[in-house]
Amino acid sequence: MSVRHDQPALVDRRVRVQGKPVDSCPALPPGAERASVRRITVVGEEILHRPCQEVTEFGTADLSALIDDMFLTMHVAEGAGLAANQVDVDLQLFVYDCLDDSGVRHVGHIINPVLDEPEVTGRRLLDDPEGCLSVPGAVMDVPRTDRTVAQGFDKDGNPLVIEGTGYFARCLQHETDHLLGRVYLDRLSKRDRKNALRQMNDRQERVFAQRVARTARLDR
Repeated sequence: MSVRHDQPALVDRRVRVQGKPVDSCPALPPGAERASVRRITVVGEEILHRPCQEVTEFGTADLSALIDDMFLTMHVAEGAGLAANQVDVDLQLFVYDCLDDSGVRHVGHIINPVLDEPEVTGRRLLDDPEGCLSVPGAVMDVPRTDRTVAQGFDKDGNPLVIEGTGYFARCLQHETDHLLGRVYLDRLSKRDRKNALRQMNDRQERVFAQRVARTARLDR
């Protein structure tokens, strides 16, 4: 998921890591500083359009390395969330680094997430701008609930319950959609989908160039 353009820059403020409050959090988790940037898949690639496989092995070095790579890849792409199938890995896992509407920064990962399915009655559906790192350059209004709860596990198999409101709720819903084989374009009308794809066609080369430049700066 792309960062919303009107979000303030990430600075030390109220922070929740894996759903728990902390005093501060660096721009990148320590492991991600030694990670590798992976290629981000683009809408139309088969892996983005089918459900991902559940994670069955926890606490492995490979899983930790994947999460570190995803954090670094998300950072380079200036995203707020990134699912495993967006780096061509068929697993139910996503990472996030996202501000909610109250300015609280949420950082973490969640594996095999399941969202609550709230009744629309009593919950607001908000049409707000939404982008996706796999639909580079396009931004469209997408209806989402203003609150959700994700239940899943951390990389060591410990249960997690992550509650999101506002833009962070949108992020949790967007990334969980990815793991179910859906991109946000699937929630648009045919007309709006064509508009989004037109935006992507016009802007993706510039977006790719920016990612390459930011990756190159990491090696300096």
